[in-house]
Amino acid sequence: MFNFDEANKKGKEAIDTALKNYTDVNKGFQAIAAETAEYSKKSFQDGVSHFETLAGVKSFEAAFELQTSFVKSSYESFVAEATKLGEMYADLAKSAYKPFEAPIAAATKAAGKAASSVAPSA
Repeated sequence: MFNFDEANKKGKEAIDTALKNYTDVNKGFQAIAAETAEYSKKSFQDGVSHFETLAGVKSFEAAFELQTSFVKSSYESFVAEATKLGEMYADLAKSAYKPFEAPIAAATKAAGKAASSVAPSA
């Protein structure tokens, strides 16, 4: 027989889990946005500083060397930032999935049992 109190309790638990998950995901996206904004600001400031330094260079060789070192450091900084953001996105995905691990595992187990009981014997 259907138990309304039990269904109400399960529904409340599901809503609470969804709201907590939404809050955690929202915090994760805010952290990623803050990190991206900080990197963009730093990158822009580094570019302006480099251009000011480059404008004061007197020889082509010095300009070429300065530009080469700037490109190298910019690339290394970009790779490090991309790696960091990738890890942040991976952590966000893991934390978003975590509340659903147990229900999905239970549903998969139940579906496997149901399928094995329905499948004809060989």
